[in-house]
Amino acid sequence: MPAGFDAQPAQKSALFSSLPAEWELDLIPQIQALLRETRQKVFVLDDDPTGTQTVYDTVVLTNWSVDALRREMQSPDTICYILTNSRSVDAKRAAAINREIAYNLQAVSDLATRPFTVISRSDSTLRGHFPAETDALANSLAARPDGILIIPAFMAGGRYTIRGVHYVEEGDALIPAAATPFARDPVFAYANSELSKWVEEKTEGEIAAPTVARLSIDEIRLGGPSAVTDALKQLRGGAICVVDAVSERDLAVVALACLRAEAAGKKLIYRTAASFAGIRGGIPIRAPLNADEMNLMPERGGLVVVGSFVEKSSEQLAVLLESGRARGLEVKVPELLASTDDATFTEPIVEELNTILEAGNHAVVYTSRQLVAGQDETANFQIGKRVSACLVQIARGLRVPPRFIIAKGGITSSDLATEALSIVRARILGQILPGIPVWQPDVSSRYAGGTYVVFPGNVGDEGALLRAVEILSASDSGPLGA
Repeated sequence: MPAGFDAQPAQKSALFSSLPAEWELDLIPQIQALLRETRQKVFVLDDDPTGTQTVYDTVVLTNWSVDALRREMQSPDTICYILTNSRSVDAKRAAAINREIAYNLQAVSDLATRPFTVISRSDSTLRGHFPAETDALANSLAARPDGILIIPAFMAGGRYTIRGVHYVEEGDALIPAAATPFARDPVFAYANSELSKWVEEKTEGEIAAPTVARLSIDEIRLGGPSAVTDALKQLRGGAICVVDAVSERDLAVVALACLRAEAAGKKLIYRTAASFAGIRGGIPIRAPLNADEMNLMPERGGLVVVGSFVEKSSEQLAVLLESGRARGLEVKVPELLASTDDATFTEPIVEELNTILEAGNHAVVYTSRQLVAGQDETANFQIGKRVSACLVQIARGLRVPPRFIIAKGGITSSDLATEALSIVRARILGQILPGIPVWQPDVSSRYAGGTYVVFPGNVGDEGALLRAVEILSASDSGPLGA
């Protein structure tokens, strides 16, 4: 392994078998009961739309006005997602968004006299604006937190934290996160897989690794909710605590302990991946959706938009194109960046796309696969914005609603949702495949009642994108669904 990495790869089967058995009891009913008893509302601030990948029958907002939050605070639902899309902006703007939401939540909570907790949902491979976002929340809520919990484990994506080290699953191998391509992200790069060292790195030494608390897998599995509750009660002064987890049951132990600690007066803020957020809101796992459970537009082709550049997205795109299930329309990024008129650049793509969809065939609009990087973080953000704006412009040019829309990648799915389809509020129906959520936009959207699939860039095997298209084409016939 290259010098500088703080952990070594492990064999998944061997490491998992060395751990204590997980907690025996299903704790979701106790979590649900305590949420009802305390009337607590869980608000998940999602830095891109992929955080809805473990929940169902739940609302997601793209607007955090006081009026919008008041309506959701009065709803009987225990959990609500707020799409901030803050991973697509710089740290200063991300912090401002979190401060605004915190102030608005505090205002509506005071009026409704209903307690709430906030989860800052981010990437399971440690990319995002930490600590800027959690600092903004901690400084803006009425009560300063006793502890900030870091919980990046995400089982559907093969992400586990064991004895303080965050791993990414590759077959039967567990690769320390810092040794994966995700850690070389042009904006959110990092060098540490051991979470306490990652915290020190991201806080530029302000929080030293030895001062970071940890809930170990042994404590969670052997001590259960009572031991974890006692540990949480020891947190003071906004202490950072990293959390081990290998299964959803581990996360349920932690979630119940958090509820109990908060009921006893502790103030906690969470920085987590998707798995914990749903469990903390009392939502049990259920089977993926089938075509009959989604509102598919008949006699029209479906649209797949791939903006994500991660390697897994490119592999999935290649499988889909090779299958013949969708006709490919490439957006050549170097040509786009060299052009002076985006409308002229996109016009022929839009025309061809409409022709394909209106004939009842599926289309995949995808960006050229070679990443074009700028000289610094600001330049990379600007390139990303230009490419995303191009994809939005193409989607805005649709003459008829497609049978379905799959948006591949976090920024792509957020920008299509808010800017192309004008989604302000949507119902999360569930998942089409593990970790891949399906939204149904409400009547205010240009795609009202449609099937909008938010497909994370780094989730699924090579055939996952093709399988999603096949599920959504269940009643189609012919190689392209014609």
